[in-house]
Amino acid sequence: MEFEELESIPGVGAKTAERLSKLDDPAEAVSEGDVSRIARAPGISEGRAARIARAAIRRRHGDSGEFLATDRAEELYESVLGLLQERAVTAYGRKRLKTLYPSASASRIEEVRSFAREAVDREPTPALLEALSDVEPLESAETVRVRDRCLATSDAETYAEATDAIPELSVELVDDARGISDLARGYSTVVVLDEAFAGIELEADADVRVEPDALSEPAAVVPERTLSFFAQNKHRLLAATAVHRAVSTDDGGAAMDDGLLGGDTDVSIDIGTLERALERLTEGGGVADDERLSALQTAIDDLDAAVSMAEGVANDRLRAAIEERDVTIEGADLLSLVERGAGVDSLLERELSEEFAEAIEAARERLVDAVGIDDYESLVRGAFPEEPTFPVEHDGRVIDRLREELSAERDRRATRLKRDVAEELGGVRGPAEALVDAALELDVELAVSRFAREFDCTFPAFEGDGIEIEGGRSPVLDVGFEDIEPVDYGIEGVSLLSGVNSGGKTSTLDLVGTIAIVAQMGLPTPADAVRTQRFEALHYQAKTQGTLDAGAFESTLREFGSLVGGAERRLVLVDELESITEPGASAVIIAGILEALAESDSTAVFVSHLAGEILDATDAEADVSVDGIEAVGLIDGELRVDRSPVKGHLARSTPELIVEKLAEEEDGTGGDVGGGDGDSVDRGGNDDSGSEGGFYSSLLEKFEGSSA
Repeated sequence: MEFEELESIPGVGAKTAERLSKLDDPAEAVSEGDVSRIARAPGISEGRAARIARAAIRRRHGDSGEFLATDRAEELYESVLGLLQERAVTAYGRKRLKTLYPSASASRIEEVRSFAREAVDREPTPALLEALSDVEPLESAETVRVRDRCLATSDAETYAEATDAIPELSVELVDDARGISDLARGYSTVVVLDEAFAGIELEADADVRVEPDALSEPAAVVPERTLSFFAQNKHRLLAATAVHRAVSTDDGGAAMDDGLLGGDTDVSIDIGTLERALERLTEGGGVADDERLSALQTAIDDLDAAVSMAEGVANDRLRAAIEERDVTIEGADLLSLVERGAGVDSLLERELSEEFAEAIEAARERLVDAVGIDDYESLVRGAFPEEPTFPVEHDGRVIDRLREELSAERDRRATRLKRDVAEELGGVRGPAEALVDAALELDVELAVSRFAREFDCTFPAFEGDGIEIEGGRSPVLDVGFEDIEPVDYGIEGVSLLSGVNSGGKTSTLDLVGTIAIVAQMGLPTPADAVRTQRFEALHYQAKTQGTLDAGAFESTLREFGSLVGGAERRLVLVDELESITEPGASAVIIAGILEALAESDSTAVFVSHLAGEILDATDAEADVSVDGIEAVGLIDGELRVDRSPVKGHLARSTPELIVEKLAEEEDGTGGDVGGGDGDSVDRGGNDDSGSEGGFYSSLLEKFEGSSA
């Protein structure tokens, strides 16, 4: 994918395209919608990567992204997405789930269905979820600066090449062997790039290497380049190996190398080797498990304190010896000392030579013990000269040399150890990245699996016209899922949905909308069975709060005007459209909309309390049906409802049920009111219109007359 092609993706500008171009294979990462890899581009967050991936997926499938055509449809999708995200345990997983969206593209739906079929087979065990909680996306390692080594060359062209190839090291221009010798005094290691310098003679302790091919193998010269990535991502990688082991255990003891990576023959990694190498690394990219290196570092860190303590030991001993000793100096001796300009040192040498020697030896032993490295004992002992003096002081030049030699050995040993670990890890960076990616993607799979398991989901069948739901339960309702009554409902063509107040009409619309959204996301739906056609758009018009003013009313009519035109296979859900204006006008308007939709390829459900009036205003030739959510009756003062709509049935209203109850009480039949088939109830023939019972019976007859 060229730079210009990256910019053709919606939402990707020139700056973002430039950042994406830094990836090893931006074309593959973007075209596949790989959030993990896209997020590795500099300056691209996981959230931004998810948006880029989603746009790229839509582009690949020719998806307009216009399935969610109304605010209410968007709200339902956000609710479904939220339920999925709640079941992810990583921040990456929650962002990655945003790439799952309802699509009108058959290829996109099938792509996600293939992914989801495998995902639902994953067992979200507590141990696996716990291991996943520590996994995070890998971070790009920052360029390190190494100051204990340098490159040297006498050629200007090689100098420029080296500066570009190995920016971690200083590159020095030299004219001759003397220049190299000078560099060796300031650096622990000097790597000479010119073969002409092979065989030069330098000081014995100088670490100078002539390596003309060093630029072709930068990891050998700067193992920190390899190690910085692994050190910075140590905890993330170890977390991924823990997930790998948890997957292997859950799979019944599958071979370790097949656990998380699924037996991908293109990706091979020895988990044990990776873990052992990572455990050796410090957060700063050093090697932590070498005793000699630790001893050298400790000696350097504690050197000043050790010297001070050794001086203290010598001076304490000398002070005690002087305090215990009576020294007599004859006049001639005193005169001689004064004439020679001698001081207490000469007196110590003459009178306390043995005590001084013992004090110096004690200081040396203390310092040798503190440094703790046998190879340096001779140099350490030289830090305290034998010439008598009080107070005893160390030789600063010896200590400086000791510090330099300790530091040089430390740096050379650290480099050698780093090189060894880098050789172990250098070839597994790709597989290690794949391991973390697989762990992060597993979180997405498990979120889908948990969604499917917790909401009793099944995969829908895409066939026929309209949508048919068996045993559907909407997970977006604000009640416990186990308390939701399953609903059976099928729609083909255009239908009015009638029913009592609080009978579940809006919940039924939400269920239909949710099922359609989840199905066209490519995911299993919360129902016993679903058959649905593939819709091109979902228009869900929520109930309006209060009558609209003239401008808003006109805008709403324009929206429906554009909706009824064209040949798109839409799913249209409308909740109590009559609330936008006066009831009489509403019935006429809704009737006209239903007639137009009935002539299109749309599937539509309109919830209304004016179903009877709307049917009266609808052309008899129009293919518009009516369904009803029927009340079972008033039982103990509570409305009992069969939540599954009855096809071809105009449901009775709540006021009618209440009037019926009052009429039965006055007729003497009393008790609870039932009758879910819409037929009138025998009230014993009492029709005395002058009594209270006659009044309620008359009211009930008016309801029955209006529904006849």
